Amino acid sequence: MKTTKSALILFILVLAVVSSAYAKKSGDVTELQIGVKHKPKACEIQAHKGDKVKVHYRGALTDGTVFDSSYERGDPIDFELGAGQVIKGWDQGLLGMCVGEKRKLRIPAKLGYGDHGSPPKIPGGATLVFDTELVSVNGKPSVGGEPDETAHMTPHPV
Repeated sequence: MKTTKSALILFILVLAVVSSAYAKKSGDVTELQIGVKHKPKACEIQAHKGDKVKVHYRGALTDGTVFDSSYERGDPIDFELGAGQVIKGWDQGLLGMCVGEKRKLRIPAKLGYGDHGSPPKIPGGATLVFDTELVSVNGKPSVGGEPDETAHMTPHPV
């Protein structure tokens, strides 16, 4: 009886460790994460709700599979920020971004395509990873400037 009980406890511990390792490895997130990869020293133009923005992006799944890229097409996307024309993770993750800034957005399914996904390339429940670059706000492009070396990744409460 003691051996069976010890074996059961050991099995549960191993299962917990393996499950924890898988969850971390999968790269899924539950909240929006915003990583600033490049920020101009001078941020003269920022994106706000209602602005018409132009954004270059590369979208991937957590395993690295790229499902869309404006860089490859050479054609950034134009949309009104905060108007629901793109997924919620973008409307939230691009707010306050400077023209010329580059961000990595890790977007949970609830702020992306949800439980249904966007077949065939995006499965339901998928965390999305976007490398983004703000090209212009209301038709005004970057005025240049050197990068600020304080790039970082932070969770963003929703």
